[in-house]
Order: sequence, then C-alpha cells, then structure tokens
Amino acid sequence: MSPSPTNSLAPRTPTPTQKKLQPPEVANAQFRETNAFLNLVRQALARQGVGPLEAVELGLREALFKDARALLQTLYRQPDLALPDHASRPGEQAHPDRPKTVQTLFGPIELRRTYFYHAATHTGRAPLDQALGLTGSFSPALVRLSARAAAQEGYASASEDLLAQAGVVLDGRQIQRLVNLAAPAVAAQLAAGPSASTQPIPVMCVEVDGPGVPMVAEELAGRAGKQADGSARTREVKLGAVFTQTQTDAEGMPVRDHAATTYVGSFASAPDFGLRLRAEARRRGLGQAAKVVFLGDGAAWIWELARVNFPLAILILDLYHALERLHELCAGLYGADSPAAAQLQTTWTAMLKADQVREVIAAARRRLAQLGPQTDDTLEKQIAYFEHHQDKMRYQTYRAQGLFYGSGVIEGGCRSVVGQRLKESGMFWTAAGATSVLTLRVALKSRRWDECWDTLHDSHHLQIRLAA
Repeated sequence: MSPSPTNSLAPRTPTPTQKKLQPPEVANAQFRETNAFLNLVRQALARQGVGPLEAVELGLREALFKDARALLQTLYRQPDLALPDHASRPGEQAHPDRPKTVQTLFGPIELRRTYFYHAATHTGRAPLDQALGLTGSFSPALVRLSARAAAQEGYASASEDLLAQAGVVLDGRQIQRLVNLAAPAVAAQLAAGPSASTQPIPVMCVEVDGPGVPMVAEELAGRAGKQADGSARTREVKLGAVFTQTQTDAEGMPVRDHAATTYVGSFASAPDFGLRLRAEARRRGLGQAAKVVFLGDGAAWIWELARVNFPLAILILDLYHALERLHELCAGLYGADSPAAAQLQTTWTAMLKADQVREVIAAARRRLAQLGPQTDDTLEKQIAYFEHHQDKMRYQTYRAQGLFYGSGVIEGGCRSVVGQRLKESGMFWTAAGATSVLTLRVALKSRRWDECWDTLHDSHHLQIRLAA
C-alpha cells in the first residue's frame, strides 16, 4: 500500500484515545540529560569563553540520545496502547509484561509487551513487535540506516562509519544479517512501485549486460568458466538499465534525460530476468513511448530476451562491441599488428558507421577465400557474427534519428551498481548474499531508496511540517 498523506503535527483537539495515551510523564517529559549537559556548557562558556563547537555537538548528541531512549521507553510502556490482534487466538497462552531489548537509532531501549505462545505449534508472537515493524530486535529506522551504509561499502567499513557519523554501534556481522533480512521486502517494493511516468515519451532506451561477480567455491561447482582449466571464478549477474531520451544536443547526438535511469539486477535465469526488466520498463512508461530502443552486445540470451519482451523495439548492437569484433576479424585476415590489418580496420570502421555492413561482410568473405582452407573455423565464426547481427548495425541511420547506439549507460551501471560493491578486491559471495546487496544497490542507484523504505514503514505519517 502507498503511504497515507502526510499529517501535520500542528495543535489539534485530541480524541479520547489520544488523551489516554498522553499521561503527564510523557506530555511534560523533561530532557534531563540534555539540560544537565547544557548547564555544563554554560559553565564552561562562563569560565573559558567560546571554544571549538565539536565537543558541544558530540556531547549534546549523546545527551539527546539518552533522553530519546527514555522517551521511547515511556511512550511504548503505556497500558492503553491500541494494538492490532492483541488478544489470544485459539490455543495460545498470553504471557504479559515480557521484556525485550530493542536497538534503535538512539541506542538500546527495553520494551514490556504481551507474548502469545502456541504450544502445539511451538510458535509465538508479540503484537507490539509486529506493530512497530521490528526486524528481530532492531528498529526500522536503524535497519534502514545500516542497510544504506552496507549498500555503499563493505560491512566492516559500514560499521565504522555508522559509529563515526551517527553514533550507532553495530558490528559488521549484525549489519550483514539485517541486510539479508531486509532485502526481500525492498525487492518487493521495487517490483510493485508506482508508475514513474504517464506523459508521452519520445524515446525509451533499454540496455542489458551480464557482468561476473566473484563467488565462493560452493556456488561455482560444476559451472564452466573462462579460467585456464575451464572452471568458473565468477557467476553472471544480469543487469538492465531503463532510461528516457527527449532531446539531442547541438550536434544531433542523443542526450539522456537527467536522473532518468533505473536498474534491474538479478542472478535469475534469462527468461525470469526478462519479465522483471519488461515490468520495470512498463512502470517507467513503456506504453507511452513513441520509440523503444534496445541495446546489447552479441550474447544470444540478450537478443532472445529482447525478442520475447520488447518485440517492437529497435534492436541495436552496441557499436563498441562491433568495433572490437572488427579488430579481431582484421587481425585474423591480415595478421595481428600488421599495417594491412590496421589500414583495413580504418576503412571498414568508416564503412560500418556508414551503414555498409553488407559490403564489409562481402569483402571479408573474398579475403577468406583468398586465404584458402583454414585449420579451424575461427575466421568463419567472426564473419558469421556480422552476418547474424547486420540488421542491428545501421549506425548511420541511428545517428540520423538521434538515437543511442552505444551501451555506455549499462557499462557504467555494471561499474556503479555491481562493480563498486560486489567486485572489490578479496570479495567472494554466496548467491543469496550478493542478491541482497544487489537489491539495495539497485534501489540506491535508481534513486528509489526513500520511496521503498517510506512505503514499507509509512515513514511520513507523523512528519512535522516546518514553517515556511
């Protein structure tokens, strides 16, 4: 469900229930620790004058945190709290006043709540825990903060930064557990998010790639790879980028719309990933797009994904991958690093960019015939690559239409979404652990972080509106 409209905390007439939930110790709560610290600051100012502010800032934060912990404990120990499903179900036995230590943004607090236990199934529940949205013994805001830190850097570094920046004490293993617990809910919000556009879109672009993520040995058992012995060191993660284009620059080159790129990432099979990518494109306004451009390299799974999920798209083979293949072909036909190969590559590159891919193919076949019988089919496969993808290599046409024909956006996404967090030196992942972090990275780099977390916990329903 979407968050309810923001409520103001401006003074209003309390309902009878609200009156019950405001005993004197809450309504008239004093910030004892804060006031005590401020008195110390006043004394220091009187004795020594003004000094550096940092000591005051850090001390005031600690005092405020102590008072905040006391206030939270008081708020949630009131006897008349209205809780959903706060009664024994058939077969359950109620155990009132059970203590629970909860870690919050301000540090640990102790709750007292009723715990219902079902002996026959050996299960229990605490309605207060569920109503507060706790993850185990951790508050939603603390989980959100720690997950964001872990989305950007390793767990040990995240622990250090949380302590330095927010005064939060969580070790790396605790943060890792919280990330794995929270990520599925974030993934669900990413999939079910609101439509991002209802306006006409001149061009929607979809780009796909498959970078490798280093995995622990157990994840790679039986997988073929590119190492010398044929084994795998990494596992492919499928990454898709969706963005819009509404203009070109003064030279007619396409310009990506500002902050328009969102991502989809998964270790799932290509068919499953294709469904997720199409769903994201539809959320972004696929139905309102006058043109849809799909870019990728030569991987067969990418083009099958495009055929099934984006049948009306303009399919474009990334120019830079085509030029890499052209370099290999010229080297094979005329000898690596030879002047003839270099000259031919220059000529064929110009032809390729001028929609003359068929002429390039014909010239390559004539040269292959001149070379006579080959010991292997390497050159044949290189030429066949261009024959197979020639309808996706009309680069002059794409240029004239102001369309993207290079996959720089997804290449950048492979670095920023995947590489910067999942491919750091010495890292080896399980599929489950990498999926959790990838989910958080996608939410962060798609600028959907706050949307996901706010919706999960209705975070704005008590937001204070500041005076203009």
